[in-house]
Amino acid sequence: MSLQSARVRTSLVAVTVAGSLLALPACSSKSSNSVSGGQASATSSADRVKLAKTKFVANAALASGAFYQWVYKPFKAGTFKSGAKGRTAALIKGGLAGAFTYNRLKAALNDAKGDPTLSKATTALAGAVDGIKSLPSKIKGGTATDADVNQLTGVIAGVKKAGADNGLNIQDQVPSVGQLSQMVTS
Repeated sequence: MSLQSARVRTSLVAVTVAGSLLALPACSSKSSNSVSGGQASATSSADRVKLAKTKFVANAALASGAFYQWVYKPFKAGTFKSGAKGRTAALIKGGLAGAFTYNRLKAALNDAKGDPTLSKATTALAGAVDGIKSLPSKIKGGTATDADVNQLTGVIAGVKKAGADNGLNIQDQVPSVGQLSQMVTS
């Protein structure tokens, strides 16, 4: 490997990491809305989140894109199976993507609580998102099953449907591996 190609690669990595550092804080959602019994409640005007629908769409799109690119496609291709070529890297990326997906879905539901209409549409999804919490460790351990992947597929479809029912178009946004690892470690 030449010194010039190593410098180019290092520069590309630096640009990618810098871009993810700038983009991810805009997607995060921290709100102190109350949740009773794991259920989201309709918000009062005092609890509304600024740009709740926009944040909901951004977080749901990132969750969906991460899941599809780094979990669903490799799982369906058999890359997570014992002896598969590239299995170790796929398991690591898949585990990170699973944690990232869970994190962004939780953030999307938290954002939805900031909008009265969205909060009603997403209340039932809170339990479903909590139900996928163990998926990242199952992927990393190589024990994820079709049922686990199908469960997450259903949760993402439910979030997309809740958005669509409220006039929001959620299109997959695939995060980079750097964004996956940054989100999980922060």
